[in-house]
Amino acid sequence: MDSSTVGFDRRHFVRVCAGLGLAGGAVELLWAAAGEGSINRETLAAAETLAGIELSDAERDLALAGLEELRRDYLTLRAVALDNSVAPALRFDPEVPGALTRLPAPVRRLSADHETALPDDEEAIAFLPAVELGRHLRDRRISSRELTALYLERLKRYDPLLHCVITLTEERALEAAARADAEIERGFSRGPLHGVPWGAKDLLAVRGYPTTWGAGPYRDQVIDEDAAVVRRLDEAGAVLVAKLTLGELAWGDVWFGGMTRNPWKLDQGSSGSSAGPAATTAAGLVGFAIGSETWGSIVSPSTRCGVTGLRPTFGRVSRHGAMALSWSMDKLGPIGRSVEDCALVFEAIHGADGLDPTAVDRAFAWDAELDFRQLRVGSLRTLFEREPEPEEDEDPARLREAHALDLAALDALRSLGIEPVPVELPALPVGSLSFILSAEAAAAFSELTLGNRDDELVRQVDQAWPNVLRQARTIPAVEYLQANRVRTLLMHEMARAFAEVDVVVAPSFTGDTLLLTNLTGHPAVVVPDGFTADGTPTSITFLGRLYGEAETLAVARAYQEATGFHLRHPVLGAGG
Repeated sequence: MDSSTVGFDRRHFVRVCAGLGLAGGAVELLWAAAGEGSINRETLAAAETLAGIELSDAERDLALAGLEELRRDYLTLRAVALDNSVAPALRFDPEVPGALTRLPAPVRRLSADHETALPDDEEAIAFLPAVELGRHLRDRRISSRELTALYLERLKRYDPLLHCVITLTEERALEAAARADAEIERGFSRGPLHGVPWGAKDLLAVRGYPTTWGAGPYRDQVIDEDAAVVRRLDEAGAVLVAKLTLGELAWGDVWFGGMTRNPWKLDQGSSGSSAGPAATTAAGLVGFAIGSETWGSIVSPSTRCGVTGLRPTFGRVSRHGAMALSWSMDKLGPIGRSVEDCALVFEAIHGADGLDPTAVDRAFAWDAELDFRQLRVGSLRTLFEREPEPEEDEDPARLREAHALDLAALDALRSLGIEPVPVELPALPVGSLSFILSAEAAAAFSELTLGNRDDELVRQVDQAWPNVLRQARTIPAVEYLQANRVRTLLMHEMARAFAEVDVVVAPSFTGDTLLLTNLTGHPAVVVPDGFTADGTPTSITFLGRLYGEAETLAVARAYQEATGFHLRHPVLGAGG
């Protein structure tokens, strides 16, 4: 046999993999290029180009001895069935040694309960914050059955405009509402969300209903259990009325039924991937919703739709029963019409459940009377001072307006007695770490690529899952691990950045802050900070220490109450 072409031989396998860094994607390219034939010097040279290394002919000949066996091992492992719920035997922990998080003992205090009358018209009721809906339900000014019927009717009326609903859970909702009313009638309270209707991003499993992940290949999928978050909200007495749209496989606002619309501007998408949760909350179709974020999927649609979103610390909320996209980055969190709504929902869903191994128990209670003036607040001054640079499809004028609103948000904080101190984020190549997400997503949806079912997804462009999942199969395992080592440095640098502050205020999209904080697992609260000339909302983001949701929510709420942008809501047509 010619030394430049080798068949199956495992003798040099371990030495080849350890010494050359050709595991993972580089070898994928080799056997993809070679097909069923043997791997030779030419296909190995192509893989070297991808891996960024260069071998001599002698080194290639030595490497070839083990590469066919590596291909066979891959094919053998592909025969093992791996459900999306099976996580890798690696576990991400956002907390670094030597930077133990300070956790003050939580004190639970809700905002003052003002004796306010229930509005006369249903439109006004529909837009009330969840915390107020809960009070009206508790005081029996409205029943959960009446409120549930109101929201179901609005979901049916406005879905043709917004394309925001995948499945109504009407039968389940009416049963839950009747149960809530009976409990409230006899004086039994499950808490501030008791009887409040809500919507779930359709990556959360709900027994008896499809869980489509927004993607055509899964549109008939039924998972025979309730996700942990769904169970906890059931226990809190909340009423699930609908499973809401998400961009297919949690990217964007396009799903197999079309594009979810922005209630403020119906010719515009609602952004994603928590497209339906943000749109329905903004349009007064649910009391609140649950979304998810891996890289901006709560922050971005909350911004576009003018609602409030909480991305909790990684591990704060169990993801059991939720679609996995990136095991080291996925987070579930609430979207509401106020900061307090998000706080109360988070209070109901946080904590370990023994099923998601990354979920932790850290004390949290919503304290509406927490003195935000006693907190240490920083700002990313460099990003606030940076002139906005529009991307190819962005309107420069609108970008300048949004930048001016961000600066005005700083002024509003100063008027509250908060003088943010400058904070600098780590000077590491954050953008170059994004392929961590791509690699994990490619593993989570390997069967789509290998079975050519990625062709069934709607979006078939450069920046969409079919192409990205295929590209990600060429990421070498060595480079994925090296990127995570840089991520460790990033986590240590972030621990130092938060050593002297509790909360950091930041522009929502300037720089790499969004990717950075999703990689490090830090919490964020995004709230509206104004409207541009086209009538659409913008946002400001408050970043917290790990497990520092209480303090972050307190500062965000102070800003929100002082500015009132969250009280505005879109006016929709008749629908239908």
